[in-house]
Amino acid sequence: MKKLEELQTYLAQLGPIAVAVSGGVDSMTLAVVAHRANPATHIYHAISPAVPNQATARVRQYAEQEGWNLNIIDAGEINDPEYLANPANRCYFCKTNLYDGVTSHTTHLVLSGTNMDDLGDYRPGLTAASEHQVKHPYVETDIDKNTLRQIAKHLQLDDLHDLPASPCLSSRIETGISINAELLPVINEVEETLWETLQLYLPIKGVRCRIRKNGVAVEVETNETISSTADYALEATRVVAEKFGEKGFSSYAASITIEPYQRGSAFLVETLSID
Repeated sequence: MKKLEELQTYLAQLGPIAVAVSGGVDSMTLAVVAHRANPATHIYHAISPAVPNQATARVRQYAEQEGWNLNIIDAGEINDPEYLANPANRCYFCKTNLYDGVTSHTTHLVLSGTNMDDLGDYRPGLTAASEHQVKHPYVETDIDKNTLRQIAKHLQLDDLHDLPASPCLSSRIETGISINAELLPVINEVEETLWETLQLYLPIKGVRCRIRKNGVAVEVETNETISSTADYALEATRVVAEKFGEKGFSSYAASITIEPYQRGSAFLVETLSID
């Protein structure tokens, strides 16, 4: 596969490398390719209330089956007041803490799973990467999301190549609402329950539990028309109210709406201050 060969060639000329893995298809595929080419590659994964436990479990599973030199770190972003304030450039503070943590543990060149498609979005984390001299092999070899999924499929990484996108749990909280570390695992648990529950009613591709200023929005990704009065909507509302109530966060769920999935809808770009 030509693009895989280009990626392998690029990685081979970098010298000692470390890969920061989140547990998603982008960084996981990069870690597999890098480690198979050079078993001395270091792999770093940061645990945090903002990281879904499924992602960490996936990283540990691959570390065992691939023989990675895995380093689990706490990047500490959850103790950063600038991150907790949840400004529009929250990801800058997240990645700054992450790369501070990784580079404090290794002198190897740090790599990220950023791909060509990411360059079209507002990505303040890329500024943090630049400040830490982090390299982006997919960008250097002109690989987009679809191509890296093809690479994962070619490598028979069957549980990765069609893995849905799952950004950090803080991305579920609307810009400007403070990040509550204890709320993040609840959001993850709600989404897992909703995924299992809603599949009994309609074919879904994904689900998000968004925290907004006026309440909780359940966003459902499906090819069908979303109805707020359908049985699945009533069940979703029950799940959210029950779970948030059990964990002591019922105030967040004073209002619950069921809506079509909208990528990044909790990010309010208009809150950006421009000098």
